[in-house]
Amino acid sequence: MIDAGTFRLGPDNATLSVHTRRGGAAAKAGHDLVIHVTSWEGTLEVGADPEHTSIALSADAASLRVHDGKGGVQALGDDDKANIRQTIDDEVLKRRDIRFRSTRVQAEDQSRLEVEGDLTLGGTTRPIAFHVVVGDDGSLSATAVVTQSLWGMKPYSTLFGALKVLDDVEVVLHGHRP
Repeated sequence: MIDAGTFRLGPDNATLSVHTRRGGAAAKAGHDLVIHVTSWEGTLEVGADPEHTSIALSADAASLRVHDGKGGVQALGDDDKANIRQTIDDEVLKRRDIRFRSTRVQAEDQSRLEVEGDLTLGGTTRPIAFHVVVGDDGSLSATAVVTQSLWGMKPYSTLFGALKVLDDVEVVLHGHRP
């Protein structure tokens, strides 16, 4: 389990990424994407009593960069990545910052925390829940499924909806407590 204290996470000691999958009749033409958030910071404050543990994270929505794309008819080029970045900035997240604040953190066992909190995306705040796994080596990992439409975001689509990003995206954090 994690010792009491304050742990700061960010691009220097962790990776925060968004994983999208494609759907629709023309899904084979698109790519499943791994998008890295390049400007963000998180704080894990662990109290001596697990009920006094909190998690906070903020991210610059304009800092998302395509890291990898799988599938598709052809490989993603730099122009494709720039176009995706522009679409995320202008149409999906609209450059509105992303924030998470825990409302409840409970230890499930020695290596797993159950987390509930409020996630703000695109100006809309909604509750979300996920787990944080703590490794014996000090590693931290978490995966949250974000259903875009619940935050008022319309998943990206093209070709009259024949190629689209699925509504559920995964937000993944992998890091090492400093």
